[in-house]
Amino acid sequence: MSVSVVWFREDLRVSDQPALLAAVQRGNPVICLYILDTGGASDWSLGAASKWWLHFALLDLAEQLRERGASLLIRKGDSERILNEVIDNYEVDAVFLNRRYEPAIARRDAVIKAALVARGVSVESFNSALLFEPWEIRSKTGTAYKVYTPFFKMALSKGLPEVKGSVRRMSGVRLKADANEGVEALGLLPMVPWDEGFYEEWNPTRNGAEIELGCFLEKTVSGYARTRDIPSLKGTSRMSPYLHFGQIGPREIVNRLSVGGEGSGEHVYLKELLWREFAYHVLFHFPDTPQKPLQKRFEAFAWRGDEMDLDAWKRGKTGYPIVDAGMRELWATGWMHNRVRMIVGSFLVKHLLLPWNQGARWFWECLVDADLASNTLGWQWIGGCGADAAPYFRIFNPMIQGAKFDPDGDYVRKWVPELKALPTKHLHAPWEATDSELSAAGIELGADYPHRIIEHKAGRDRALATFRCLKEHAG
Repeated sequence: MSVSVVWFREDLRVSDQPALLAAVQRGNPVICLYILDTGGASDWSLGAASKWWLHFALLDLAEQLRERGASLLIRKGDSERILNEVIDNYEVDAVFLNRRYEPAIARRDAVIKAALVARGVSVESFNSALLFEPWEIRSKTGTAYKVYTPFFKMALSKGLPEVKGSVRRMSGVRLKADANEGVEALGLLPMVPWDEGFYEEWNPTRNGAEIELGCFLEKTVSGYARTRDIPSLKGTSRMSPYLHFGQIGPREIVNRLSVGGEGSGEHVYLKELLWREFAYHVLFHFPDTPQKPLQKRFEAFAWRGDEMDLDAWKRGKTGYPIVDAGMRELWATGWMHNRVRMIVGSFLVKHLLLPWNQGARWFWECLVDADLASNTLGWQWIGGCGADAAPYFRIFNPMIQGAKFDPDGDYVRKWVPELKALPTKHLHAPWEATDSELSAAGIELGADYPHRIIEHKAGRDRALATFRCLKEHAG
């Protein structure tokens, strides 16, 4: 009997998994295959934090498949070569996969599909990752959207899709003894244990996704419109890494969401899920955006190239407590609260005049939810150079942002403990404290905590002057 292959990628689940469901419904034995691709198809190979998450997600997927009668075949290398080897070794006549939308990956997949079809293998692809395909949402004139609100309204007008079902049992294939490299052989975990905080923060399994989502829907979503901006609270769903790796699908989430009226927590959360859809829409229609700004005039922007400033930002040593707290949270947990992502992004791009691309690369390395579409859209938004972007001249004041969204200082005290004894009124601007207040808190600026890397007004004025030059150049 001929064999079907399900090629797993960023769809590491067995429920609402259309490629797996279609293969099982075909009735033939199934090989479940995961390939850690080293063929160089993309410039965006996995960052260190993503590798950590993937290690445990694959172990969990293998267990889910075992419970349903199949094994997970794990290989490392060039995807096309390995697919052809598996096809030759197991009499495969059909390959099922869920689509990827990153430009380089999509191009590679098209080449692989054409080659497999040419040799007589059926290839079927499906949508697992999104509520809507990036090409399904179009303006009334047939063009792609660059502004979110009309995209959101058009998406809602189409109605939200239902889940595709779950696989309970399948007929697996006995793998050859030397075929499976296994998760450990992929070398995804770090040699130096910088990831200790990840284990306390995350459960990177399907069950972890279910627990996080259940807690969010039961306790948090009703107040989401208010709590989502407070970084000291667990006021967000924390679904982003699970969605990225496909351990839960967006259809599964929206089908459990009781969407209320406009302004309700449920409605605001739905808008966040569709912001993710918008990110994929923009990436699909404007595939150069991971490297180039959507607004072409910013290609001439006079960025600085200060490695010392970049390093201080990465290490959480800028002298601005809310910025430093965010960067330290990122390093310790592989995640950062979304409000703080905007604050640290604005600081890098505007106060320090360092390129948004450099911020995007650091986030890619450090985030467990590193996602090319969302990362690109977010950084171009804060840089003022992308779709529906905040104007470049909108420059976040770190002290005001800190006082507004961390008014009691709980977030800063957690991640910048050297400031914890400082009175709250000075916590977001320690340079305003008197010598006696600093001494009482056991703080010497420049020793225990760094001086500001740049004064706020000076950074703001420099950014605005650079932007004015850009406008004059463009004019």
